Amino acid sequence: MNCASARAALSARMDDEDVLDAAATLDHLRECAACGEWIGHANRISETARKRYVSTPDLTEPVLRRIGDHERGRAARLRAWRRGLRWAVGVAAIAQLGLALPALWPGADVGGHALHASREMASFDIAVAVGFLLAAIRPDRARAFVPVAFALAGCLAVTSLVDIAGGATDVLHEASHATALVQAGLLWALGRTSAGRASQRERVAVTT
Repeated sequence: MNCASARAALSARMDDEDVLDAAATLDHLRECAACGEWIGHANRISETARKRYVSTPDLTEPVLRRIGDHERGRAARLRAWRRGLRWAVGVAAIAQLGLALPALWPGADVGGHALHASREMASFDIAVAVGFLLAAIRPDRARAFVPVAFALAGCLAVTSLVDIAGGATDVLHEASHATALVQAGLLWALGRTSAGRASQRERVAVTT
């Protein structure tokens, strides 16, 4: 066995690998002073490296735990935000119902065509409020009402501006229509959070 083969075998032995011709390698090491010096130097370097350098700890478990904690916290905040939106949409719908229902009573303080128009408008407000209540109860359906809510808010804004400019009404009276825009924004936010939750359920269903 020559020096190159012996040193390759000795290097493999230092790495706890199986060595072929182990007996021949040891015989060569006893007879070859150069290889004996080489293995001594290699052992000193290996020992120094073990003492000086500490192996990097496995951080997989704490990192995954931290990610899990973050995701659970994010999910909890999202649930709280979604619950608040549902309550806000529901309360707005109940308030709208409370304002619209009195106009349907026979004793409303308007007459003739004004009474008829007032009742028609109240009926429309009640229908919208019922839609908002349904969205609060079943938030997964909220996105279906968003175009209606924004169309209503947009029409009210345009007609209010036209009537204010024409002197048919004043800003204070029309300011109440701003609630329609607020309702539309709440409904949009609720629909968005519910859509994200539905998408997550779909992804889980596909993976399982």
